[in-house]
Amino acid sequence: MENEMKFHTRKWVKPEDLNPNQTLFGGRLLQWIDEETALYAVIQLENRHVVTKFISEINFISAPRQGDIIEIGIIATHFGNTSITMRCEVRDKLTRVSILTIDKIVFVNLDKDGKPASHGKTAITYVKDRL
Repeated sequence: MENEMKFHTRKWVKPEDLNPNQTLFGGRLLQWIDEETALYAVIQLENRHVVTKFISEINFISAPRQGDIIEIGIIATHFGNTSITMRCEVRDKLTRVSILTIDKIVFVNLDKDGKPASHGKTAITYVKDRL
């Protein structure tokens, strides 16, 4: 399994993303992470029907400010029968300073009735390789 984290998604910290300390609101960052990891799970499992099952300890390391550009890195670390587990890191795009780490985010693959379903995946794949 490829073990290099890919940083695809970039976000610009805007005024509406700030907390009263004038730094990025943690809830906004978690919203972005949940959305990005869900998209990653959908693409890896080739199924639009996935749900967040578990998010481990969230380690906030530094606080981005307005105007900072951050990037979200995600890597699949384990494929279960019905699940995919990922690791996430967020860093400053320009300085590479770490902002947040989450060791484990688990998504479950669902069938049309919303029940956990086997996905048959065992490793990271790329859309270009499937075409």
